[in-house]
Amino acid sequence: MGSTSAAMPCHVRSISLPSQSHLRIEIELNKLRTWEIFPLKAERICDGLSSLGELYNCVEDLLQSPVTQQVLIRHQKEEEWLDEMLDEFLRLLDMCSTTRDIFLLMKEHVHDLQSSLRRRRDMENKIRTYMHFQKKVKKDVSKCLAVLKQLNVKCASYPILDQNHNLSVVVKVLGDVRTITISIFQSLMSFLVEPRPKHGSRSLVSKFMQKGKVACEGELEDIDNVESVNVMLCNLCERNSSKDTEMERVKKAQKRLETLRVTVEGFEAGLECLFRHFIQTRVSLLNILTH
Repeated sequence: MGSTSAAMPCHVRSISLPSQSHLRIEIELNKLRTWEIFPLKAERICDGLSSLGELYNCVEDLLQSPVTQQVLIRHQKEEEWLDEMLDEFLRLLDMCSTTRDIFLLMKEHVHDLQSSLRRRRDMENKIRTYMHFQKKVKKDVSKCLAVLKQLNVKCASYPILDQNHNLSVVVKVLGDVRTITISIFQSLMSFLVEPRPKHGSRSLVSKFMQKGKVACEGELEDIDNVESVNVMLCNLCERNSSKDTEMERVKKAQKRLETLRVTVEGFEAGLECLFRHFIQTRVSLLNILTH
């Protein structure tokens, strides 16, 4: 028994997973871990989506490896987490689809607002419609965050499988990929909805939209999320409450909306790419496990 155990590591090394694929995955994961450290502006979130797409390309290469496929086929009946993994990628697909739909609708609302501001017609009505849409977004984001929290807990609960080196590597890689995916989606949620204030502090909108108080451009220029746009639009509905003329405030809102439009289009493109990657990864796993 002892001699068999001692010989096992040599056998594992001889059929170990493709080092190139694994190395590329680690490089991309390290990039994204570094990405998490810095303040997440919209441009960095777009970069994160792009890097995540490249990471899933590397994962696909790993899953197409005969060694990876043999390992997963060999252990599919004894490991429940493999079925859970398929379910989780399905939930990520749903999450990606929901988020993509939110940004699609947001782009349409932004287009309507831009058109209204250019014509200087029906502005308040369009702003009210947009703010009503934002309330729905907050509800959708709340549901998405609850799903992400559940997925995070599941990722943390996956077993460490010491009995097979290759299997352990695959489990760890897929777990790390899902964890970083969840992190990026959480960043997207934060862009859509300002994080809940801490220690009783007011939200951005409630802070600036008190009676008689309007945010100035300087107070908002360093804030890079949808909530800052909401404040700017609310400013337009406040009459005689700012030294700025209405025309100046309209110009500032137009500038914010154009920035938001470009950002939303970037997110849409990144999410569309990720959606295809999620499908491909799930299909590859399903093909392996139903072999």
